[in-house]
Amino acid sequence: MSDVAAIQNLVQKRLELKKEIAKIIVGQDEVVDQILLSIFSGGHALLVGVPGLAKTLMVNTISQALGLDFKRIQFTPDLMPSDILGSEILDENRQFKFIKGPIFANIILADEINRTPPKTQAALLEAMQERSVTIAGQNYKLALPYFVLATQNPIEQEGTYPLPEAQLDRFMFAIKLDYPSYQEEVQVVKSTTSDDKPVINPLFTAQEIIDFQHLIRRVPVADNVIEYAVTLVGKTRPKSALASEYVNNYLDWGAGPRASQNLILAAKANAAFNGKFSPDIEDVKAVATGILRHRIIKNYKADAEGITEEMIIDKLL
Repeated sequence: MSDVAAIQNLVQKRLELKKEIAKIIVGQDEVVDQILLSIFSGGHALLVGVPGLAKTLMVNTISQALGLDFKRIQFTPDLMPSDILGSEILDENRQFKFIKGPIFANIILADEINRTPPKTQAALLEAMQERSVTIAGQNYKLALPYFVLATQNPIEQEGTYPLPEAQLDRFMFAIKLDYPSYQEEVQVVKSTTSDDKPVINPLFTAQEIIDFQHLIRRVPVADNVIEYAVTLVGKTRPKSALASEYVNNYLDWGAGPRASQNLILAAKANAAFNGKFSPDIEDVKAVATGILRHRIIKNYKADAEGITEEMIIDKLL
């Protein structure tokens, strides 16, 4: 199949995928779109939302519709790296045998990642970056496609271990999940309190998703679009040549080169999802907030004046 036909096929499959997901998930279109952009770009996502907004249900539904293996890990303060990676045991023949942990799946939901100590967070982050884990000197490759969706509760900060900036940078998107609208909530209550159990049909195989990930990387990008993305990221860095007075006033740190790479990858995926054969500046703008939100660090002045990351990013676009 030519790349042109493959992109047309992707557009069609994505529409079918959204229909399948909508059987269970009411609304939250933007959130679902950003999760799909992450998966098809080969990135990971951090979902920030209060409890009870169906984060687990959403990821479970998406993994079923994609035909992928799904595991959920509930992060707690006493969770050890071996609890998620797996460990070696002595079997009945007195041989060491490796028992795989829950990290060996295609889609991992890392629930409340900020509840667990840095040692366990680091074990997950190695798997995200290298797509492999090392246990007792042995290297184990993880099955592809591999996608981590970590969730964070923005309310409770008592007894939590917030992810440091270097680790936040590993996530392609930071996605904010808001409360549903009144109409959506009515729909949620109707569907969840009845005896109806919609069946989710798997639409992809793991290999098809890997092929689509390669297809998105092959999408050509004009130099002016890459320059726009790099300039946009440069504008977030205080005291740099591109930084405005506004950025110097309200930001302590800007985004690194990973932000530029992710802007272009996500713009390629966004263009492909909409049937375009090359991304333009509008595609970069469409994905900019989710990609830059967790990579810029505000100073105390911005906090005092109630200025959010989103407001700063809007100023730069």
